[in-house]
Amino acid sequence: MINEQYKYSELTSKIIGCAMAVHKVLGNGFQEVIYQRALELEMNLAGIKHSREFEMPIFYREVQIGTRRVDFLIEGAIAVELKALIKLEDVHLAQAINYLEAYNLEVGLLINFGETSLNFKRLNNKKYKSIP
Repeated sequence: MINEQYKYSELTSKIIGCAMAVHKVLGNGFQEVIYQRALELEMNLAGIKHSREFEMPIFYREVQIGTRRVDFLIEGAIAVELKALIKLEDVHLAQAINYLEAYNLEVGLLINFGETSLNFKRLNNKKYKSIP
């Protein structure tokens, strides 16, 4: 089995490249939704299949207890969570990892457009369960 860190490496690199292009043009200081719209345009140009504001169910003991929208679900496999904050904190990282676990996705990205330089984190779900 391919290690998830490398399995999606090319695709996550393309997404990060799109985010860098957006940050280069817009810089920091806008609301998250502005970066979300711009990133969607960049990913369309790059041919990256995605769903924006993708609503996913949250389960507890196999009972759906609510839903949560991930900023982007890329090719049905990678969650991308955007922020526009002065600085990412541990709580934002924990939140993004919780989404991966709740959705049972292997890989995710946490991207912050609010800093002077684009800040991103590649995330791996250590609790991922492969479904045959």
